[in-house]
Amino acid sequence: QVQLVESGGGLVQAGGSLRLSCLASGRTFSRYAMGWFRQAPGKEREFVAGISWSGGSTYYADSVKGRFTISRDNAKNLMYLQMNSLKPEDTAVYYCNAVPYGYQRPLFSNSWGQGTQVTVSS
Repeated sequence: QVQLVESGGGLVQAGGSLRLSCLASGRTFSRYAMGWFRQAPGKEREFVAGISWSGGSTYYADSVKGRFTISRDNAKNLMYLQMNSLKPEDTAVYYCNAVPYGYQRPLFSNSWGQGTQVTVSS
C-alpha cells in the first residue's frame, strides 16, 4: 500500500491559481492509477481528477474540466494538480489516493493523508 502526503494548498482570490502536490512513499507508486478528491465543509468527499499509471491518460469531474490539470512524475513519486481559474466553490480540503482507472472512487477508501486546504475568496 502507498502512503500519501498532500501539500501546496493555500488562500487565493477567485480567478487565481494553485498547484497541489501528492508525494507517495514506497516503490509501488507507478503501478497505480491515481486521483485527486476534495471535501468541502458539510459535504461528502468527491472525485476531482484521475490519471493512469503511466500518466498518458487523464479524466476529470465536469465541475473542474478545462480548469484543472492532473499530472504525475513517477521518477519522483509525485502527482500534481494544477488549478487555474479558481472559484469560491473550489474551496475544500484536497486529498490524493489511488483509483481504479476510469472510476471516480478511491482504491484505498480507508487510507487517506491529512489533505491540503484550498480556500478561494470571492
